[in-house]
Amino acid sequence: MTYRVCFVCTGNICRSPMAEIVFRARVAEAGLDGAVVVDSAGTGGWHEGEGADPRTETVLRANGYDTAHTARRFDPSWFARLDLVIALDSEHLTALRRLAPTERDADKVRLLRSYDPAADDDLDVPDPYYGGADGFDECLEMVEAASTGLLAAVREQVEGQAA
Repeated sequence: MTYRVCFVCTGNICRSPMAEIVFRARVAEAGLDGAVVVDSAGTGGWHEGEGADPRTETVLRANGYDTAHTARRFDPSWFARLDLVIALDSEHLTALRRLAPTERDADKVRLLRSYDPAADDDLDVPDPYYGGADGFDECLEMVEAASTGLLAAVREQVEGQAA
């Protein structure tokens, strides 16, 4: 059985594609790429069909990641096929839980930084869109830090499904 994870931010051109691409790389490195499907979406549809923000692509490329991405809007019907929905900040968390058709679906929504033990109480990944390149570097650092804990949690679920 395939385990499905979707990362969600506002426009699906900065934070969520970065998280998708980084986590997909972690999944592949862990040998789970056949068992885990990773994608992303936005709470809004402003950028549907567009690629990632060029600054997102630049920071990903500079750190050895792929940059293939096409923005899309999150559809509540996806909850039925998703195992985990990862929000990049608390506003996304609230919006996604409101969209969830059932309590079980709402329980699938988690904040990315909740998987980073060093995150303390600040679990939002700041939106780098209106800032400079430093914000994109900071975003990548946060995504990478949380990806380790997220991978451990997903691995546990995948191994539990296989048992």
